[in-house]
Amino acid sequence: MTSSKLSLAASVRDEILSHARDGAVRDPPEEVCGVLVGDRTTDSVSASLPVSNVADEPRVAYELDPAETVAAFDEAEDAGDEVVGFYHSHPDSAPVPSATDREQASWPGYVYRRSRPSASGSRKSLCDLLDTGNLRFPLT
Repeated sequence: MTSSKLSLAASVRDEILSHARDGAVRDPPEEVCGVLVGDRTTDSVSASLPVSNVADEPRVAYELDPAETVAAFDEAEDAGDEVVGFYHSHPDSAPVPSATDREQASWPGYVYRRSRPSASGSRKSLCDLLDTGNLRFPLT
């Protein structure tokens, strides 16, 4: 990331929230996760790639499937794009970073986005940039 703002295409925001809703309606609800793809020099996200959550307790944690994550990196690079960061959902809590989220955000310079769908359809999300001390910044 080169600035304090990240441009997220509306279609990507909608895809992530749809994916988050899919996880929230499961019984029990589960966190979903994926990869954010775009251009790191312009701080923009043009696509999202869902990745399976292979955490032992997906209701309260996420772990990106390693093979699918590598495939997402390859797919982004094959399209001439870059991986900008990662996303996951909080189906039962606010989209603020938990202690586990902070611990797992281990790739400096990548964005870590959390989303929480709501029954009213409102959009709640928050991004952090790890290498600036977990600075929260707006999505445009």
